[in-house]
Amino acid sequence: MARTLLVAGLDGSPAPHWQHWWAMTDPTALPVELSTPHRPVRALWETELAGMILQHPDSVLVGHSLGAILIARVLTNWPQLRVRAALLVAPAETRGNDRIGHFGPVPETPLPVPATVVASRNDPWMDYRRACDLAALWGADCVDLGNAGHINVAAGYGPWPLGKVLRDRLLRRAVPAWPAVSRSEGKGIRT
Repeated sequence: MARTLLVAGLDGSPAPHWQHWWAMTDPTALPVELSTPHRPVRALWETELAGMILQHPDSVLVGHSLGAILIARVLTNWPQLRVRAALLVAPAETRGNDRIGHFGPVPETPLPVPATVVASRNDPWMDYRRACDLAALWGADCVDLGNAGHINVAAGYGPWPLGKVLRDRLLRRAVPAWPAVSRSEGKGIRT
């Protein structure tokens, strides 16, 4: 089964955040450790996420807030990375934000993998219409959670089983990033 890499946003995802719950309840899940979660450095975070993807190829990426934007940036900048799918929850707008403005611009081109954006109609970090517009630009589905705030602890999101359901739906539509090669297919090749 594909590994699930959990990518937190600004300030991380400590207990009782749904990403923490997911990491504790899903043996395929692995939180991506990002340096300085309270003061993100774009180039450093991009390199750290790319490194985790290289260590765990064919993973599904699950990002929250700035983590969702980080995933979009890494997939756009390094489309050759072996990623099966991306679940982008409550992406955070970088424009006009003092703490994360340096993470911009947000990519506005199609992502190289199947993706789903999960958006809230009253998210203080990104307008619902902007989130759905980004989903369209990324070639992703947009799931409307209604008035769900930033889909974080402050909005009442500790355990979030729907996240796993959405991940599983993505995995059913996605193909492995690199198909397996049978032993017989490799015969007769000289190096």
